Amino acid sequence: MSSRPVIRLRPKNDPRPLKRGFPWVYANQLVTDRRTKALEPGTIVTLEDAERQPLATATINPNSKIIARILDRAPGAEIDADWLRAKVARALALRNACFDTPHYRLIHAEADGLPGTVVDRFGAALVIQPNAAWIDALLPTFADILTKVTGASVLVKNAQGRARSLEGLDDVSDILSGSLDGPVPVPMNGATYMADLEGGQKTGLFYDQRPNHAFVAKLSKGRDVLDVFSHVGGFGLAALAQGATSALAVDGSAPALSLAEAGAKASDLADRFTTQKGDAFDVLTALGEEGRSFGSVICDPPAFAPSKNARDAGLRAYERVARLAAPLVKADGFLTLCSCSQAADLAAFQAASVRGIGRAGRSAQLLRIGYAGPDHPRLPALDESGYLKALTFRLA
Repeated sequence: MSSRPVIRLRPKNDPRPLKRGFPWVYANQLVTDRRTKALEPGTIVTLEDAERQPLATATINPNSKIIARILDRAPGAEIDADWLRAKVARALALRNACFDTPHYRLIHAEADGLPGTVVDRFGAALVIQPNAAWIDALLPTFADILTKVTGASVLVKNAQGRARSLEGLDDVSDILSGSLDGPVPVPMNGATYMADLEGGQKTGLFYDQRPNHAFVAKLSKGRDVLDVFSHVGGFGLAALAQGATSALAVDGSAPALSLAEAGAKASDLADRFTTQKGDAFDVLTALGEEGRSFGSVICDPPAFAPSKNARDAGLRAYERVARLAAPLVKADGFLTLCSCSQAADLAAFQAASVRGIGRAGRSAQLLRIGYAGPDHPRLPALDESGYLKALTFRLA
């Protein structure tokens, strides 16, 4: 600790949120003198308050707006292989308690004590998103620990996404160990999904929606289902597995729809499953003009409000989705609207959805507010860790 660089909060910056578990220090909160600016991104440091009292062990990236991330609340913590191994083992114990098969998010960043680090598990394969400079620098050690703790034989580095660019990191993905023969089958909610771990969106599959898939699938029994922004068939395949009459999956990505069709075939559901490629707003509009209707409609778009600057435009987009989707729901049918936007909180998203439903001339009962599954735990002090919202309505 004595040889470790020290960084310090600016005067009048209250350290209490950090003591209570908030994991980030923003650039305007830190003394950024020449010495601090010269530190290599990912350097392990001791964070002090303005009175020079040690607060925590942290990592710094002078190139990022989140200039420091808390790694350990103990100021003298040693961030070594043993420390990393303990974090991975603790995360694995939680997932083993929650799931019967090794298909889940293994590491959920700050909520699992590994800031900026995401690891999704697909049986014997792990996909790592090292989205912060400190874990990117320790990637060889971290990958070795993951292999030993989990027994995985394939490790993939996924360098896609906005988070790495904000940290000043490269966008080069790679297979770190083992090999892949193609998409990986993933059993979930009675269906089989096909995950492309190399070229697919994010890590290849969205595990966070698992409990929401299950709830909507139960409601969809005996109903025709429209799954918009379907990716690889998330809601649609789960609904068919629970007895839906049919499912139409709509997405703008042909590769995603091909994977959805392969999943339907692997699940023995292909005879009730169809796909349509197109812009979701255009398809919703066209289906309305055709007079189509469904017993259950789900819209799970990408993040329309990924930042505070995009919040207002994002909420208008969510309202438009609701307005276009509501007329397609049969009387006493169900409409599920989802948001993965961190910048749009639950109250704002719910208000936008209700406005859209009202503008479509429909009235609604809110049946359920859904969140991410237990493999995506929330860090109570960090609102951003509770990004996913799923609203299920019954429409008159």
